[in-house]
Amino acid sequence: MKVVVSGSSGLIGSEAVRFYDQRGWEVVGLDNNLRATFFGPGGDTTWNRDRLLEETGSFRHVDLDIRDRAGIDALFAEVVPDCIIHCAAQPSHDKAAQIPLLDFDVNAVGTINMLEAARNHCAQAPFIHVSTNKVYGDGPNRLELVETDTRYDFADPAYARGIAEDFPIDQSLHSLFGASKLAGDVVAQEYGRYFDMPVGIFRGGCLTGASHSGVELHGFLSYLVNTSVRGGRYRVFGYKAKQVRDNIHSHDVLLAFDEFRKAPRPGEVYNLGGGRENSVSMTEAFDRIEALIGKKIEFDYVDAARVGDHVCYISDLSKLRSHYPDWELTRSLDDIFKELVEAAQD
Repeated sequence: MKVVVSGSSGLIGSEAVRFYDQRGWEVVGLDNNLRATFFGPGGDTTWNRDRLLEETGSFRHVDLDIRDRAGIDALFAEVVPDCIIHCAAQPSHDKAAQIPLLDFDVNAVGTINMLEAARNHCAQAPFIHVSTNKVYGDGPNRLELVETDTRYDFADPAYARGIAEDFPIDQSLHSLFGASKLAGDVVAQEYGRYFDMPVGIFRGGCLTGASHSGVELHGFLSYLVNTSVRGGRYRVFGYKAKQVRDNIHSHDVLLAFDEFRKAPRPGEVYNLGGGRENSVSMTEAFDRIEALIGKKIEFDYVDAARVGDHVCYISDLSKLRSHYPDWELTRSLDDIFKELVEAAQD
């Protein structure tokens, strides 16, 4: 069995490499370290690529850009994969505004390049597209919220489990990043539905883990932990440090992907995060990290929110759980914080 993983040196891509290598698959990973171009040295993922090459037995790295349509098509013709996991992306709100053409070429055009190569050479291979909750734009911010001492939360009981897949995706402010990811999301759905291909779209919340090359513009939990452990100063952007995210470990992301691989549905969309049980506000995250590292976090407060950012976002996992009842979260919020702190201290 063969799997192609784009963005294989990143958080989810590297988790996919390990996951399928451990199961005896032939793994072909595409990554050209464009994250270092986006974010500088802090975003460089070559350390993760090198670690994968040392620790795996059947992983082959290919330095290939998903914008290279001919190169992607040639690779698929050579490998003819049994599964595709498309993780490569430009992942930042703020960076997208600085590089809108590059952002769209990676997130939208790169995605259709991957889909078309799959349609040409392995149309019935499950194709897993990593999307984002930012496809909902700032719509969740229009919901009535309640404020507690440590967090914002949804006031309407209808959202007790979070945002579901039928939440509106248009008539809202997305940021250019959200718009380019939405374009890729919709075209992935269309390849599934129009061409009857087994394409699954997973709208990630905060995906995290020790393999994350977190930077200020993307990967808040990894970056927060690394900055705190190393004694740097963190910047909080708006919302009184009470903004909420649901966090899911990269291993649990791959467990969800593999459930879809085993029983795919064409053009299906799933929200994927830690759900309410793994939700945490910035203030609550500070408290958890301080308890683990034994010192106060130094931070500056910026009284301005990022464009298109969510005040409160929690993924409703009901649909995913109903379609794939064997899937469950295996890493709690405590597990995630402990792993991130230990990795940073190491």
